[in-house]
Amino acid sequence: MHPPAFRRLILLAVLVALGIGALFCQTIWSMRNYAWQHAERTGVNLAYTLQQSIATLLKNLDPSLQGLAKDLASPQILAMDPDLRNRVLFDHSLRAEGLSAVLVLDAQGQRMFDSGGFVPDVVDFSDRDYFQAFQSGAQQGLFIGKPVRSRLTGRGTLPISRAWFQQDGSFGGVVAGSIRLDYFHALFAAVQIGPKSSLNLYHTDGTLIARLPQEAGDMGRSVAGSENHARIASRSSGTFTNRAVIDGVERLYAFQQVGDFPLVVTVGQSADEVLASWRRNSTLLGSFALLLMLACLGLALLFVRELQQRQQLAAQLHQAERDLHAILDNLPSMISYWDSEQRNRFVNQSTSAMFGHSPEAVRGMLARELLGEKDYALVRPYLEQALQGRVQVFERTLTDAKGQKRHMQVSYTPDRGGSNGPVQGIFVQMTDISERKRMEDELFQEKELMRLTLHSIGDAVVCADAEGRVSYLNPVAERMTGWQAFDASGRDVDEVAPLYLANGQQTQPSPLRVALATQAACGPTRGVVLHRKDGQRFEVEESACPIIDRQQRLTGAVMVLHDVTETMAMAERMARLAQYDALTDLPNRVLLQDRAQHALALARREKRGLGVMYLDLDGFKQVNDTLGHDAGDQLLVQFAHRLVAAMRQSDTVCRQGGDEFVLLLPGLEDPRQVCAVAGKVLGVCQEPFVLRGQALKVGLSGGLALFPQHGSDYEELARHADAALYAAKRGGRMQVRSYVGPEAEPERIAPTDPPAPALPDV
Repeated sequence: MHPPAFRRLILLAVLVALGIGALFCQTIWSMRNYAWQHAERTGVNLAYTLQQSIATLLKNLDPSLQGLAKDLASPQILAMDPDLRNRVLFDHSLRAEGLSAVLVLDAQGQRMFDSGGFVPDVVDFSDRDYFQAFQSGAQQGLFIGKPVRSRLTGRGTLPISRAWFQQDGSFGGVVAGSIRLDYFHALFAAVQIGPKSSLNLYHTDGTLIARLPQEAGDMGRSVAGSENHARIASRSSGTFTNRAVIDGVERLYAFQQVGDFPLVVTVGQSADEVLASWRRNSTLLGSFALLLMLACLGLALLFVRELQQRQQLAAQLHQAERDLHAILDNLPSMISYWDSEQRNRFVNQSTSAMFGHSPEAVRGMLARELLGEKDYALVRPYLEQALQGRVQVFERTLTDAKGQKRHMQVSYTPDRGGSNGPVQGIFVQMTDISERKRMEDELFQEKELMRLTLHSIGDAVVCADAEGRVSYLNPVAERMTGWQAFDASGRDVDEVAPLYLANGQQTQPSPLRVALATQAACGPTRGVVLHRKDGQRFEVEESACPIIDRQQRLTGAVMVLHDVTETMAMAERMARLAQYDALTDLPNRVLLQDRAQHALALARREKRGLGVMYLDLDGFKQVNDTLGHDAGDQLLVQFAHRLVAAMRQSDTVCRQGGDEFVLLLPGLEDPRQVCAVAGKVLGVCQEPFVLRGQALKVGLSGGLALFPQHGSDYEELARHADAALYAAKRGGRMQVRSYVGPEAEPERIAPTDPPAPALPDV
């Protein structure tokens, strides 16, 4: 369907919905008219019934009043005994329901007697409207006055009166009957027409006599001049709708004149109550009609939408079929479909080009015809397995129509037509993977070359992905980390190869992490310690480089760890050999020079003394000559140990070479301290030395120079201490002499001198 047809369908649905709405509106309006007419009939009937009741009461009362007036004209009756007279005058007819009392008034309006009995009190009724009407002669016959409150009982009453005349025809007075207004209220209350409705009894001049609902101040209220009164006064009966003058409620009024009397009964039914049931029903019907209209429109829209969707779906299917053919014809793969009898139903352009036939020529051919007996025999097992419902994927080499050999990946996918249905055919896909095979071979060779290269180098190589998870370890890395490559794969690089600072305690950030973060090469850096999994440590030189692909994306990083443990150990040994004696492990001349400079600077700053003592073993040459150089070396080692043990920690014990030793003594300035030091030095040789099982007594000579007395720098102190040493040797050995001056013989420091204070540790 085209858009104009859709619009016509929608228009038809709108017309049907409007027809439904119009039908329901007519029904609802008819229901309203019926409810209103029923209320009118009810009101008219009630008004007629009420006026009949009131008219009957008045018609029954009027003859009794006429009889009473006639009897009053007889002098004989008036001359009777009061009890007898009352029984004669006020017979049973003047005791009707609703009648309050019957009064007999004289020509001056004074009460003569009443139906209740003779009461001597004088009551004046000359001000009543009915008395004045008869006294003036303006009224003839029955007179219905305005409602008044009885002076005898205090109740509201409606006076009904006639004049009576003397025997001579002169005005004798008025006979007045009083109907209680409660009678009308009770009569109205018997009618149930709703709480908002009203029943009213009006005088034709518009004076309200009785009303239901009754409210204070209603008695005698006038509605003369109102629209409602004008309608009531215009006819003897009828109906109309208007708002009440008294309470403003809109009502349906039915009115009826009470017989020939100047009274009107109105029945006012509340318009809301009259239409309440209709409104409920019309709301339900209107809602149902609206629902039907909306349902009609909704069904039309749904129908149109369904048609549109079907048209769109058909167009999409048609377009999808065209797109599918276009896609399949332009795919680099060869796509075809074969039914369960191995007969072709579809091939794309690539397949037909492969075999040298057009798609129309291939369609309908059997697989055996297209492939030939030799090639069909090769693929037949796969075809049979696929027809049994099993997917087949394999590789084979084919020769195309141009005679070129191609390596193909072939897949047979069964078409069941459902989840568990029988196989209806086979989808065949053949992809030319000749180029991929060539690249795979080249990639394999390249990877093999890289693998052999990484296996042959002597450094540890750790590869990780962009998240820092290990992806490769070469054999050297496996040995240094203690992890096998398959165990380390996927683990964090800091777990596999934890690096620490030179102290071995504080962790060192991995250069691989730094390379990943900065995407820049870092290193090489020494002073890093690698902790092996079993606790062994290696000092390494670290470096790392990120791996960036051709799209400039970070894919990982490579870290190289060069083992420099032996190199660093050798460097440390060489550095120690440069400053320490190889035999005794005492500081040598180079380290002594450095420490002497520091000690002199401290002594100058703190203004303290410093001693330099040269020592030489007596008879060392004879030990070498008699026991050999090994024994001489043992003697030097034992002497060095004893000397270090005798000195303070702040003292420096140095071997100059041969059997010469030098002591650097900070804080040495008091002569008694000098004697103490000399005693300690000489005490080192008091005990014999055991060399090759022999106990040998070895002597000692020493020379001392003090700062600042004997020199201001180390070279000067060393010359003076050496001069004092030679003086000690000349003087008989086993003694220590102190330098005195250039012209004087060095002074011997006898160990028998008075004891000296302990030398402070500086």
